[in-house]
Amino acid sequence: MSYSVGIFVFDNVEVLDFAGPYEVFTTATRVYGKEHLLSSITPFEVFTIGKTKSPVRARAGLKIDPDFDFSSHPKIDVLLIPGGVVTEALKDASVISWIATTSKETHLTASICTGAFLLAKAGLLEGKSATTHWEDINDLRVMFPNLDVKEQMRWVDEDSIITSAGISAGIDMSLHLIERLIDRDLAVKTARQMEFDWTKNS
Repeated sequence: MSYSVGIFVFDNVEVLDFAGPYEVFTTATRVYGKEHLLSSITPFEVFTIGKTKSPVRARAGLKIDPDFDFSSHPKIDVLLIPGGVVTEALKDASVISWIATTSKETHLTASICTGAFLLAKAGLLEGKSATTHWEDINDLRVMFPNLDVKEQMRWVDEDSIITSAGISAGIDMSLHLIERLIDRDLAVKTARQMEFDWTKNS
């Protein structure tokens, strides 16, 4: 089966929050292709989505041109919501509405770092456990007091909703998602191809 992976990008998104998972899923596709030369299956199709198709500036100024906008993107099987400075996104009703609506059609919805705040604001974490960057744990608890916020976890898997800790933890979580969606062998080989020490979830 092939999965479409849509990654939301916005002004002040943390670079590794979106680029790390992007690298994991695209590398997994390359690794899979090398081992299944006669197969027409592409395990992951990865693309970025902005509120509009106008360029956005990540933290430290990296310019990103989204592949699609809210009205033009294809069906999303795996929706990834990275973090960064999410203050403006939290106040944008159209962003929160899009996350809430889109997640109803996905197979999995996941956040990286402070992207958990956006999932919580969209009502996706009600009655669930979650995590975020260690520096933002207390703020997440204060803003969403009914949320069971976990510490010292690289990721928290709540079936169709997954959250990860800060920045590089999104790579660990993405490898976990590959294990869930395809198999552990591909996840391990992807980590090896990336020369990444896949961290256990603790």
